[in-house]
Amino acid sequence: MKIALVTDSTSVLTEKEVKENNVIVMPIPVIIGDKEYLEGVNITSEQLFETQRHGAAFPKTSQPSMGKMIELYNKLHAEGYEAIIDITLSSGISGYNSTLQNIARNNPEYHLYPYDSKMTVKLQGYLVLAAAKMIRNGFTPEEIIKKLDEISETIDELFVVDDLKNLSRGGRLSNASAFIGTMLHIKPLLTFEDGKIVAFDKIRSMKRAVNKIEIIALDRISKLDYKDKLRLFVFHSNDEKQAEELKDFWEEKLPGMPVDVAEFSPVIATHLGEKSVAIAWMIDIDKIDLTK
Repeated sequence: MKIALVTDSTSVLTEKEVKENNVIVMPIPVIIGDKEYLEGVNITSEQLFETQRHGAAFPKTSQPSMGKMIELYNKLHAEGYEAIIDITLSSGISGYNSTLQNIARNNPEYHLYPYDSKMTVKLQGYLVLAAAKMIRNGFTPEEIIKKLDEISETIDELFVVDDLKNLSRGGRLSNASAFIGTMLHIKPLLTFEDGKIVAFDKIRSMKRAVNKIEIIALDRISKLDYKDKLRLFVFHSNDEKQAEELKDFWEEKLPGMPVDVAEFSPVIATHLGEKSVAIAWMIDIDKIDLTK
């Protein structure tokens, strides 16, 4: 079966990963003032924060246009693809997946399977890479979706933002009202629940907040029966020093496990703000059987 694999730019796949796995990446727009940029094409997270330091308007994000999505799916359908799997960033922080669900319902000829990663950045990216492996190994779309659900269950992420302003203004923090009154004085601890960003604790310094998520992470991982098969992650928004310290933490506490370090993509950085950091983990797709 000929299956096309699509994702959005927040998955931060490298050019090599995209090429080797035949992945089509749809750029997500970032709007600053009256100018639209495309993530992964003509704006980086560093450039995004630089515009803010020079007084640019508060950045906003959008979805790719309906026309561009339809154009892509028409092209893939015409090229003989019998199904399309499109793995998106979390529906809890974007309406993109919902738009694709509508397209799928209204255009059954595409055999479009929109998959909600309930995550973003490289956690989403590794779901895409897992799907690519399964496509090569002859899985059906339904089998791929089922296996992606199993892999998704192993994903966990904890993060800290330096300032709640971006999250609260962008409406991406589901329980923001509990924190707004003191947001200038705290560093909230955040995670994803059902694909939505939620704050679950608050600490009065960045150093203590980072230390707390490290303690929580080790406790959660210690209870996993597949802890020897994990891939570890560090994400940051223009804070390489903190990212390196978090990488050192992983390598000291869980030696021998692969650690990916990357910046949050511009779209995600727009909502989290500068100096945000995260640690995350999931089952390593190179250590599980993705053959039939």
